[in-house]
Amino acid sequence: MCGIVAYIGSREAYPIILKGLQRLEYRGYDSAGVALLDKELAVYKKMGKVAELESSLIGTNLHAQSGIGHTRWATHGEPSDRNAHPHRSSSGKLAMVHNGIIENFAPIKKELLQKGYEFESDTDTEVLLHFIDDIYQNDANNLEEAVRIALKRIVGAYVIILLDQDNPDTLIAARKGSPLVIGIGKNEHFLASDASPIIEYTKEVVYINDYEMAIVKPDELILKNPGNERITPFITKLDMELAAIEKGGYEHFMLKEIFEQPTAVFDCLRGRLDAKKGTITMGGIDQHLDLLREAKRIIIVGCGTSWHAGLLAEYVLEELCRIPVEVEYASEFRYRNPVINPGDVIIAVSQSGETADTLVALENAKNKGAFIFGVVNVVGSSIARLSQAGAYTHAGPEIGVASTKAFTAQLTVLYMIAIKLGYSKGTLSKERYQHLINELAMVPDKIQDALNEAASIENLAKKHQDARDFLFLGRGYNFPIALEGALKLKEISYIHAEGYPAAEMKHGPIALVEESLPVVFVATRDIYHEKLVSNAREIKARKGQVLAVITENDDLFEEIADDTISVPAADELIAPLISVVPLQLLAYYTGLAKGLDVDKPRNLAKSVTVE
Repeated sequence: MCGIVAYIGSREAYPIILKGLQRLEYRGYDSAGVALLDKELAVYKKMGKVAELESSLIGTNLHAQSGIGHTRWATHGEPSDRNAHPHRSSSGKLAMVHNGIIENFAPIKKELLQKGYEFESDTDTEVLLHFIDDIYQNDANNLEEAVRIALKRIVGAYVIILLDQDNPDTLIAARKGSPLVIGIGKNEHFLASDASPIIEYTKEVVYINDYEMAIVKPDELILKNPGNERITPFITKLDMELAAIEKGGYEHFMLKEIFEQPTAVFDCLRGRLDAKKGTITMGGIDQHLDLLREAKRIIIVGCGTSWHAGLLAEYVLEELCRIPVEVEYASEFRYRNPVINPGDVIIAVSQSGETADTLVALENAKNKGAFIFGVVNVVGSSIARLSQAGAYTHAGPEIGVASTKAFTAQLTVLYMIAIKLGYSKGTLSKERYQHLINELAMVPDKIQDALNEAASIENLAKKHQDARDFLFLGRGYNFPIALEGALKLKEISYIHAEGYPAAEMKHGPIALVEESLPVVFVATRDIYHEKLVSNAREIKARKGQVLAVITENDDLFEEIADDTISVPAADELIAPLISVVPLQLLAYYTGLAKGLDVDKPRNLAKSVTVE
């Protein structure tokens, strides 16, 4: 969850680390800190956001050419100065940052206490650092060896970076289950949780794999496997521009990313879907088409918003391909010993490609003979490397914690897979196939039309900003969109919101309906439309407030609803790509009206790399 960044080279380290922490703050913002090495090791840390740390260091001599930094999402120990990273060893000569969770920290801490070690924080990270330091002082010839010995004992997930006062020209890093990327410059190296802090300085990076250790000097990068054997770093060229991780004139990243969706969906379609030729070209599908056609079952695995994308994909895949599909929360799937058979296809959906639960679930399924197909946004991510095939969403960096453009890009990829596979299997007619291709090609323009309603949605958000609860209802393809709309509102405005199938309203939720309850219907025109109209009348009869996302010129709902938001007409199967956009804007403007930090909602982090 946390963000880590480090630098070693000839430049001033602090400005690079500080800017990196600002770019990684979406990963955690409970506290922040830096350790800088210039003859003596200095550690500075502060509870709160990175800006609090920056303000506290104004006027401080921060000269150093190597350093490490951390922005925290608290796991062990409440947010505080004392629990902030970096942590320092008892000798004062080592500093370390850590992203992950050490599950067996308690017995190790007990051993260290018996040896006389004292702890200044409540964190598992400080336990690991003292453990490494103890081995370094008593059992190892050098710090590298001490880290290797210590990590053999560790259970859990980690990326660690150590700074050693006695070896100022070397950083030591290691990973298991949490991401680490190293940027390669001229006589300098940059380390970070993702590429966003690095892109300004170099586009040549190395993605570190699980159980690998990196010994990083200004002019040298040494990678070693668990057997202490050197391995050749694989250098990747970043396909990312600096402008993609800046706000570009928008007030918030979330708003920018909502408005980037026409471009994101277009980029996702580009080079794959050709409406004029009637073709969908996807390398990951084309190379395994026979296997996918013959699959007896597809299991889609994801968390949060990605799970909602998977749920909609279940409806679409079963409709178009006539293959049984199951959708699983990765956190449940990894533990409940599911029945997996050779030939089952697992589709992993993840924006970051680093979601811890999804990764473990995939490893377990792969070991049982399943075929793993990844749908991820981040090139070089752990899920991308674990998958046997896949498709990148090409949404570009998503900095806002609440996922928006990543969701619509995931849906776009999943739609293309379903349409292509259905046509290949013969379960989708040529006429329907061409119609859906044409509909997908028009989505970017239709999303733009939906975005043009932003001002009216902002007014609607202000009208309901003080609501205590919201209810979101939808049927068919729009039910997952109701779930996603409720999740977005909860994340951004802290208003309690629930999503339900509209037909289930009478099985309990209708008891909540009163004059103060806004009920949002996702009611674009489809085969369920008349039934949704009846559901809306039931709400009105009980004095509930009806808000509806409708297809333009829907006179029936306009007569019933207190407020409506119109979106362009689309095939009912494709419509969710458009109907979700007003719900994203509703969440954004509600949070904004309440004076909240919409880019960094409390208690949340962008990438969940721990359980």
